[in-house]
Amino acid sequence: MAENQTPEVDYTLNNPDTLTKYKTAAGISHKVLEAVSALCVEGAKIVEICQQGDKLLDEELAKVYKGKKITKGIGHPTTVSPSSYVTPYTPLVSDAQEAETTLKAGEIAKIQLGAQIDGFGTIVCDMVVVGASEVTGREADLIHATHYANELLLRLMVPPGLLATGTEEEKKKATSEKAPTQARITQLIEKIAKTYDCNVVENTTSWLFERNEIEAEKKIIIAPGSGVKGEGVPDVGEVWGVELGLSLGSGKVKNLPHRATLHRRTTTTYQLKRPSSRQILSEVVKKFGHFPFSLRQLDDEKAAKVGVLECVRGGVLRQYEPAGDADNAPVSRLLTTIAITKNGITKLAAPATPDFTKIKSDKKIEDEEILKILEQPLSKSSGSKKNKNNKKKAKKADEPADQE
Repeated sequence: MAENQTPEVDYTLNNPDTLTKYKTAAGISHKVLEAVSALCVEGAKIVEICQQGDKLLDEELAKVYKGKKITKGIGHPTTVSPSSYVTPYTPLVSDAQEAETTLKAGEIAKIQLGAQIDGFGTIVCDMVVVGASEVTGREADLIHATHYANELLLRLMVPPGLLATGTEEEKKKATSEKAPTQARITQLIEKIAKTYDCNVVENTTSWLFERNEIEAEKKIIIAPGSGVKGEGVPDVGEVWGVELGLSLGSGKVKNLPHRATLHRRTTTTYQLKRPSSRQILSEVVKKFGHFPFSLRQLDDEKAAKVGVLECVRGGVLRQYEPAGDADNAPVSRLLTTIAITKNGITKLAAPATPDFTKIKSDKKIEDEEILKILEQPLSKSSGSKKNKNNKKKAKKADEPADQE
C-alpha cells in the first residue's frame, strides 16, 4: 500500500513551483492595482471601485492555471481607504449612507488588494493622491517619508550577513551579527518620520506569510502600543507581508463608527446554532479559505450581515475593526509581499516608486546612519547586464542623495 501513497508536496521556497505561483499571483495583484488606481478619481464611489477591483481580480485569476486542480482566488478583497483611515476600508452596497462615500480631490487614498494561487497570497497596498498631477506641502512630505521608511524597513529585514562581501573573515563577522530588535527598527524608522514631521502609526504590523495563512506566528510591530510586542526575526526561505504606515498627526489610532465589513476565518471550531450562520461559514470556507473577505463578496449581503454575528461571537470568524487617525490627519500605508532567499529579498508584490519629479518636499534625509542603510542592496546581483542596469535604475530611484 505504501507505494500508492501520494508523495508529500514541498510548499517551501525550495520548490521552484512555489515561487512561480507567488510570482503569478503577484503579477495579477500588480495589474489590478494599476487599474484600480486609475479609478480613484474625484467623486468616484468607493464601493464601486472595490466591486470593480474584485471583478478584475477574478477575471485575471480565471486566465491562469486553467484546468488544473489548484485553488485560486482573491487573497485580499479590494479596499480603498480615505485619507485619515488607517485600516483597509470596503463599504457595503446595503449600507446606504456608506455606499455614497466618494473620494475627494487631494486626499491620499490607500488601495489594498491581493490574489492567491494554491494558497500563496500576494497582498499589496499603494497610495494615490486623488486628482493631483503634482503634490507639494504636507502630503508630499508624507509620501517621501513613507517611501524611504519603507525602503529602510525592507533593508532591516535582510538576515544579517546574507549579502556580505569581502574576505571570509569579514563575511563570518557580518553573519554573526544579530538582527535589529523591533525597538531598534522603530527607532530608525522614527528618525525618517521626524525628518518629514510625521509620526509612525502605532502598532504597524508586518506578518510572516505561509500557505493559506497571512498571519503566521512571526510578526514585527513598529511603534507598538502598551503591552503589545512582536516576535521572531525574518529568515531565509520565508515570505512576509511588510507594512509601513505614517501619519501627519500623532500616529495614535481610534475606532471609526462604521460596520466591520472585512473578516477572516480563524482556526477555532464552534458549533453554530443559527442556520444562517452555518450557511455563511460554509460559503466562506468554500470561497475564501483563511484569506480575508468582504461581506459584499458573499451571495446575499444582507443575510451575511446577520449571519456573521454569531460567527464572530463564536470566534470562527475574526472581524477587522475600522480604524482611523485619532486626529483625523492624513495617514499613509504601504504593504509589500517579499520573499527572502539566499540571494536576498525579492519584492513579489510591491507599491510603485513615487515619481519625485511630481511629488516635491523641501525636507531631506541627512542622517548618515540612515543614508548608509538606504544605500545597501536588497539582493545580490546575478551579474548579467540586464540586472546591472536594473540595479542602477533601482538605486537611482531609492537614492536619498537625490531627494528633491
